[in-house]
Amino acid sequence: MAARNPLNIGAAARAMSNFGFHRLRVVLPYEKAFREARSAVGASRLLANAEEYKTVADAVADCTLVVGTTAVRERNLQHQVKRLEPGARLIRKQLQSGNVGLLFGSERVGLSNQDLSHCHWLVRIPTGEENISMNLGQAVAVCLYELVRNGNARAAAQREYVEPATAGEVERITGMLFHVLRASGYTDPRRTAATEENVRRLVRRLNLPARDTEFWLGILRQIIWKVESGEKTVS
Repeated sequence: MAARNPLNIGAAARAMSNFGFHRLRVVLPYEKAFREARSAVGASRLLANAEEYKTVADAVADCTLVVGTTAVRERNLQHQVKRLEPGARLIRKQLQSGNVGLLFGSERVGLSNQDLSHCHWLVRIPTGEENISMNLGQAVAVCLYELVRNGNARAAAQREYVEPATAGEVERITGMLFHVLRASGYTDPRRTAATEENVRRLVRRLNLPARDTEFWLGILRQIIWKVESGEKTVS
């Protein structure tokens, strides 16, 4: 959660407590006083135990699925956007086998493009067109209610389970791929940030299994070694 207003963080904590969710992670909260927010009625312990992170990447590093929330507006989004109900079904299924991060942005601007690049896909609440933006606490409550309202959906069909890579493992591969692109001269220094966002989204769309992460890292290390050793030979 990249929220700024401590009262909204408290309201989000209250909603989490209402629906049985207990791990609140906050990225760069604007005020340390958020842990004492009076809006966290009945959720003071949850708020006191909230984990603070400096970056979204750190906050979702152990998640196998990261879902961003958005009101869409006029933004040109590079992600698939799902309505809340079908999105919740996919989240419930993933929760049976790994951690899922549900990412909410600040009240003023929502999630930045950089934040969104850490997401696998996005979910939206079907609000009325005349006022599509919801209060943070309300949005958290609606999303979490949808996740728990159908207990039968927690029983997934029996099938072979392939453990997906965590966000931290995917970020390691992404960082190594950035290195390859820089070493090969592919990256335009004037568009580095945009290129990195596109690459991060691309890697996440691959839905890499955990068992393949070291294999991919080995491939990329070998490419980097070849590129950089070739540069030294030429020079």
